[in-house]
Amino acid sequence: MWYSPDLVASLLPLFAAIPLLAAGILIVFQRAKIMQEVVMYTVLMAGLIGSGLLIAITADGTALAHRVGNWDALVAIPFAVDMFAALMLLTVSILAVVCAWFATASGFSKEPFFAPLTLVLMCGVYGALLTADIFNFFVFIEVMLLPSYGLYATTIYRRGGRQQLAGLRLFIVANLFASNMLLAGVALVYGTYGAVNLAQLQGAAKEEPAVAIAMSIVILAMLIKASVVPVHTWLARSYPYTNPAVTALFSGLHTKVGVYAIYRWYAVVFDGDARWLWILVLLFSLTMVIGVLGAVGEKTTREILAFHMVSQLGYILMGVALFTELGMTAGIFYLIHHMIVKASLFMSTGAVEVVYGTGELDKVTNISKREPIIAVAFFAAALSLAGIPPFSGFVAKFTLLMGTWEAEEIYAFVAMLAVSLITLLSMLKIWKGMFWGDRKKPAPMPRTGQDPDGPAATLAGGVAIYPELPEEGSSVAVKAASDAYIIEDTKDARPRIKFWLAAPAVITALLTLAIGVGGEVLLNWADTAANGLLDTSVYVEAVLG
Repeated sequence: MWYSPDLVASLLPLFAAIPLLAAGILIVFQRAKIMQEVVMYTVLMAGLIGSGLLIAITADGTALAHRVGNWDALVAIPFAVDMFAALMLLTVSILAVVCAWFATASGFSKEPFFAPLTLVLMCGVYGALLTADIFNFFVFIEVMLLPSYGLYATTIYRRGGRQQLAGLRLFIVANLFASNMLLAGVALVYGTYGAVNLAQLQGAAKEEPAVAIAMSIVILAMLIKASVVPVHTWLARSYPYTNPAVTALFSGLHTKVGVYAIYRWYAVVFDGDARWLWILVLLFSLTMVIGVLGAVGEKTTREILAFHMVSQLGYILMGVALFTELGMTAGIFYLIHHMIVKASLFMSTGAVEVVYGTGELDKVTNISKREPIIAVAFFAAALSLAGIPPFSGFVAKFTLLMGTWEAEEIYAFVAMLAVSLITLLSMLKIWKGMFWGDRKKPAPMPRTGQDPDGPAATLAGGVAIYPELPEEGSSVAVKAASDAYIIEDTKDARPRIKFWLAAPAVITALLTLAIGVGGEVLLNWADTAANGLLDTSVYVEAVLG
């Protein structure tokens, strides 16, 4: 064995401790701007490397655990990792790095306390994924939420619009409600069973009705957090109204921690109890359908993508509703694929929004010639989301469809096919409205040098004034069309979104292609993770020591 299991296990709490410590240091040295960036990226890259090593360690089905202070399992703070947790750690670490990159390129990272707030957020995410205790999970969820409120509020500070205020209020209310329900459920679990350690709760909800009721409250809190129908609208009405960098970051972290908890808790505490699976299949099928239908009438890219995020969460959670080896493998694969693809879509359309000032489809159109790199990145991620080969979405949906057919859930199977078609049409709607558009209608003028959250132009005497003149050789006549400004007779079609800003979307789009072409690797990891959930004995033994 090339590693010491006890040593590696003892280092697990550092995933949460180091970001928290680094955040404290950065708050003290808040004026040292370069230090903020260097420390943030160093910590995020360390998390990425560490999670990669955990993938190698847990690839054979190994589970490691450590009780902080070596206290007895009844009172200790337990940290545990298996392949499922390691896969989630690796994916959230990748997303944290690319989303921080996008925030730096878009200028949002210059906001006060961006770096420390991001690191505290990652402390909560890492802790929630690694803890083997439902009360400590609640604690880490709160650690994750507090900086999220700060990141969202920073957008209010810059923009202060009515939609932004309403979005922040809804985001806070929904998450506080879910947190209070989670805490009440945890208290009820402890009151009925006398334990909150996952290993000690193994199979308790399957055997004792009182524990099943208590854990149902805990699961319901996570369904709210994961924005499952009918408690889904908070996400669709809050995510589109913060900064694009924050939206991309939240899309890969917040709801996915809730999804992870549902998989983990139903496998361990409910022991995959088949009596309630039909309810989950119905609930997640409705989430797929209602989420995608909600996107049909929206007019901005982020609103459309937010509703699709709700819909795709139905696909992801269908794996646990099937609770078969193939279904769980497909669900976990879909979870990893979706985290990457959705972040890519939010960053590609976000780059357009940063440079052109809006994400409304009728105001930003026909920019594929001007912005070919970002157009290709969006198109690739959109095809992946719709399940078109050779991207990861095809592997994810095909495997999940096979699992659904194998489980004889025909209605869910039909719903998946129908939703996939509507998803493709919605992605084409964004492509046609923003990147392709009316070929007779010229592309809008990039707001070169503008504040990312400021107005696209200043209207003085009916003339749109831009901070920089068009480059020599272009023929430009600017006119005002309500609050949109359009270049007419433009000959200069060179890209205006700098590659530094486009790179995060490009990297994640390439990653979804790599996962699709080399899907066997991730499928094997997902299969190992699924087997660890179907048979939780290795995980439980590691936690109990």
